[in-house]
Amino acid sequence: MSTRLRNVLSAVLIALACLLAPFGALAAWVAYGLADTSRYVTTMAPLASDPHVRDAIADTVGAGIVREVDVGGPMRPFVRDAVRSFTRTEAFRTAWDAGNRAVHDAVLRALRSGGEGAVTVDLAPVAAEVKDRLTADRVPFAHRIPVPHTEVSVLPAEDLARLRKGFHVLDVAGFWLPVAAAVLAATGIAVAACRRRAVTATALGTALGGALLALAVAVGRRLTLADLPDPAHHPAAGAIYDALTATLRTVSWLLVAIGLTVALTSWLTGRYGYPPPFRRGPRASRAPAADPARRRTRARA
Repeated sequence: MSTRLRNVLSAVLIALACLLAPFGALAAWVAYGLADTSRYVTTMAPLASDPHVRDAIADTVGAGIVREVDVGGPMRPFVRDAVRSFTRTEAFRTAWDAGNRAVHDAVLRALRSGGEGAVTVDLAPVAAEVKDRLTADRVPFAHRIPVPHTEVSVLPAEDLARLRKGFHVLDVAGFWLPVAAAVLAATGIAVAACRRRAVTATALGTALGGALLALAVAVGRRLTLADLPDPAHHPAAGAIYDALTATLRTVSWLLVAIGLTVALTSWLTGRYGYPPPFRRGPRASRAPAADPARRRTRARA
């Protein structure tokens, strides 16, 4: 195979590998991060102490209780204060973990099955805890508060079919895309006429892919918050988005760091180090000229 053909083939393989690297990281994050219930619950657990998340839950549950209770306006502040007080207790953190586990299981069942209904979560257990707290504090008419089944939509029905197809693709690609990227990169380096340049190009392409992945995560955050109807819940939604994508952001910057480090090492080795074993070294210098005295001795003999 000619040198030019080897360089072209190597460039194509390396370009494909660098293109697949960020998509492989995204697919692996979905398949082995978001799709794991235990990891999801562990990721969401610290948000029970986030003030924006607690305020959003208190407003939602408090508004649901107030709508169901036929009492005057003076009782509404007591209800909201009781809900906010409940979000600072250990019982709320337990309910938060249990609720997230239930929501995650419901979403996974909806994505992996053929159901068409929207995925919702019932906040009735939280409302029951608020009622008990109000009753214990002897708030007037607290015992008459019903426990409404406040259904909060987690996954709309109109988005379910599209998300199901995407989830199935990412579930399969979570393993094969990273493997394909690694195989293409190794093959591209192996067939290159100058392997050091191939390694440098692969490293720079990997760093560029990681930077684009980090940019995509930032743009996704902006678009996600822009689609929310209530701007008051943007801080809570932003905190949840940041918690879910923390691993993906770490992987993206890790790709950038590893790529730049390998590229710099390869460049420094080529500039100041020894030539690699697959290159020919400099030609040996010619043998030194014979001593003139020896020449005269040979001539006399």
